[in-house]
Amino acid sequence: MTPRILLALLFGFVMFTQNGTAQTQKKQSTQLVKFGKNVDAPLTAKEMSMLKEVYQDKLDEYVINRPRKVKNLKHLLRNRIVIKEIHNIKDDNKYTLLSKVELFDHYNKDLKRDEVFDKATFNPLKYNLEFFRMGSIIYKIDGTNYFIIIKPQTYKK
Repeated sequence: MTPRILLALLFGFVMFTQNGTAQTQKKQSTQLVKFGKNVDAPLTAKEMSMLKEVYQDKLDEYVINRPRKVKNLKHLLRNRIVIKEIHNIKDDNKYTLLSKVELFDHYNKDLKRDEVFDKATFNPLKYNLEFFRMGSIIYKIDGTNYFIIIKPQTYKK
C-alpha cells in the first residue's frame, strides 16, 4: 500500500472510533429539584426588594406571573446561597472575585455594583453568578473575608 492510502485509512479509523466513543457515553440523568417547605411561604419584603432591583418593570411579566420561577428564586435565595465569613483561608486566590463577575443588568441598565459590602443589604441576584452549575461554587467578596457559596440545585444520591 502506498503511504497516502495507509494514512487515509488510519485517519478514517481514528475518526470512526472517536464517533463510536462519543455515541456510547452515558447522558447525565436529570433530577427533580426537591424544595423545602420554606419555599411555600410568600416572598419576603427583602426578597421582593431584591427582585425589583434586578427586574424593574419586567418583574411581573418574567417572575411574579410565573409560579415556577418564583419557587425557584425562593429556593435559590433561601436554601442555596450562603454568605459566610471565613478566616484563615490558605489560598483564597483560587476563588473568583465578585468584582470579576458581570452584573446581571439585562432588565435594569442602571444596576450598580456595591461599593462597600454589607451582608444585610447584599443582593446576589444583581450578579451573573453561576446559579445552575452542576456542583457548588464559591466566590470571594473583594477586600473582605466573606465568601458567597452557591449550593447545587440537586445532589447526587
